[in-house]
Amino acid sequence: MGFFDKLFGKESLNTVYAPVKGEAVDIKQVSDPTFGEEILGKGIAIRPSEGKVFAPCDATVDMMFETGHAVSLIADFGAEILIHVGLDTVELKGKHYSVHVKNGDKVKKGDLLIEFDCEAIKNDGYDTVTPIVICNTADYPTFKTSVGKPVNVGDVVIELGK
Repeated sequence: MGFFDKLFGKESLNTVYAPVKGEAVDIKQVSDPTFGEEILGKGIAIRPSEGKVFAPCDATVDMMFETGHAVSLIADFGAEILIHVGLDTVELKGKHYSVHVKNGDKVKKGDLLIEFDCEAIKNDGYDTVTPIVICNTADYPTFKTSVGKPVNVGDVVIELGK
């Protein structure tokens, strides 16, 4: 942000788009304290209506969990983004998940990262709510979210400003 932008209150915001289709909810509603108490950072959660996770922005895959239940990305603009499909789903040991990227891959907004079977995960007793967390929240004093409504993949859900 340049001097005149600061002076006149204009701010350039970086955008994180919905990686899954569903209902966007406040992350504080997530029952797992790691997410609900924002221990890893601020974010949102989406109750998925489809079992596909797409890249929420242009990024590099920092860590694709072997189990496929989560992925960590480094956005081209610097945000550290964690997408965690479901709560305690690491216990499924990869069952119901298919991974489409690997560590170090460059991805573009909208690239398919993970597929998962929502109904099978629910039938196994797990909540499929999907937190999207900005792990380096402190780097972004401006943090805006869009929650309380249905979202499609590619809808704006988080805007970050330095």
